[in-house]
Amino acid sequence: MKLEKITDKAGRKYHDACGAAHGLDLIGERWALLVIRELMMGPRRFGDLRKDLHGISANVLTQRLEGLEASGIVTRRKLPPPASVQVYELTPWGYEIKPVFMVLGGWAARSPRHDPTLPISAVSIMQSFETMFDPALAGDAAMTVGFVFGDEPFVVQIEKGTITTRRGATDAADVVLTTQPPLVAACVYGKVPPGAFEADGLMTLTGDRAVFDRFAGFFNLPEKAPV
Repeated sequence: MKLEKITDKAGRKYHDACGAAHGLDLIGERWALLVIRELMMGPRRFGDLRKDLHGISANVLTQRLEGLEASGIVTRRKLPPPASVQVYELTPWGYEIKPVFMVLGGWAARSPRHDPTLPISAVSIMQSFETMFDPALAGDAAMTVGFVFGDEPFVVQIEKGTITTRRGATDAADVVLTTQPPLVAACVYGKVPPGAFEADGLMTLTGDRAVFDRFAGFFNLPEKAPV
């Protein structure tokens, strides 16, 4: 059976001049926002996207990428040799949606139904740091914290009350955690000591342990909304 491209069905559009309504026309299909999230920290291959989007099928991912590309949010290109693989990345306009993610993430985390123990991707945990960072708690702290998830290194830098996250080598980091994203979430948001995972061989911490302990204190999940 031939799959329909849901993003092209006129009946699924709102036909409303409101900018928010048109925004939903562009990114309102299931998985679309999460595809964009996974591209927030640079180009990704199709297989990498599918690996980090738990539960998405190859057909649906293809449809979402095609729809986002048709809307001018995503572009694709072929990397030069020796890689010679096709990657997807956000356009400059596509990257402008980042503040929406931060506001939406902070707002949704207040839901009593939000379960922070569910699977979380490497990009998602990095984005959550930018969302949940409290500059008042960080004060004048200056530190660089590295994370290695499989073969993917990430760096978080805090300085003068600001935070930046990026993909990149962790050689210059004050402390480096090698583990999986859900365990980092447990350490930072659940305040579980890294040693609890190190003892089971699930995490390796190298560098200044006190730096990570202080780092974890700069982030807290928001209070739940009254319902």
